[in-house]
Amino acid sequence: MKTPSLEFSFTPIDNRRLATLCGSLDANLRQIETALSVSIARRGEKFNVSGEREKIELAAKALNKFYAGAGVNSGANRGLTVEQIRLGLVELARTGNAPSVKSAKGESSVYDDPENAPNNIGFHTKRPDLRPRTDHQAQYIKQMQTYDITFGVGPAGTGKTFLAVACAVDALERDQVKRILLTRPTVEAGERLGFLPGDLSQKIDPYLRPLYDALYDLLGFDKVQRMFERNQIEIAPLAFMRGRTLNQSFIILDEAQNTTPEQMKMFLTRLGFGTKAVITGDVTQVDLRHGTLSGLIDARNVLHGVRDIGFTIFQANDVVRHPLVQSIVTAYEAHGRHSR
Repeated sequence: MKTPSLEFSFTPIDNRRLATLCGSLDANLRQIETALSVSIARRGEKFNVSGEREKIELAAKALNKFYAGAGVNSGANRGLTVEQIRLGLVELARTGNAPSVKSAKGESSVYDDPENAPNNIGFHTKRPDLRPRTDHQAQYIKQMQTYDITFGVGPAGTGKTFLAVACAVDALERDQVKRILLTRPTVEAGERLGFLPGDLSQKIDPYLRPLYDALYDLLGFDKVQRMFERNQIEIAPLAFMRGRTLNQSFIILDEAQNTTPEQMKMFLTRLGFGTKAVITGDVTQVDLRHGTLSGLIDARNVLHGVRDIGFTIFQANDVVRHPLVQSIVTAYEAHGRHSR
């Protein structure tokens, strides 16, 4: 059986756009080929895409999308970046299926039609291109803006932490909260922090580095440092949260799969007036001692019927990192199903 193929060309010919689209030695085309499992042959402005019918149609859409964008990029003497191509492919791969995301109320997603998903959500950050790339990301952002407590659960690379920090920064910049508080279960009870040099901030810096990186990306290094000095951004080990009541704050608990049920209950009951809490984690990467129940898994079971708590469950197809990350997550999921 002959392999389906699609031929098309870009006219009028714009050699600068074509060069930007294809990249050095057609590197961009090779990336699209790998991501979509298609073959792309090019001769001048003429392209031939072969593979599965659905994939070649998606590849053609991708090439048209990137060609249109290349006109802007080439005018600024910039090429298409790997990140732009990857995120563009993720957006194009979105389907019309309703995402398997429900709030604790049992409501279906408000983004059943991906064409109506709010890709143009505006954030008050340094990243004008920041927007949800998948239906689950859109649902996650909507829940963080709507509910006081939101859980983002799923594999690495789905944007759980970065989008939580983006929403926190946006809320602070809009004066909806007075500070951002970042926490993470570093070590049990906090006693091992004493083995690390420096003050409290320096001791837990390595554990909170992903959150710092997101802040620097969204606000810039100098502004983040000033906000730390004014206590608009605070870091605190989870073990030191007991007894506090947090008002007018945006709290992010990262790596929540490594909390115990007792720690999770303690954290959730810190909520004060005007405060939002976002809990992120990957239940497939629990580092607790064998036989210890994860507080994140326990919370999903306990809180599923509580009103006004949002749950977003990310899947492998929500991964927006290197295409191999999605393949790795999918392979581990398949292996886990077969080994049960």
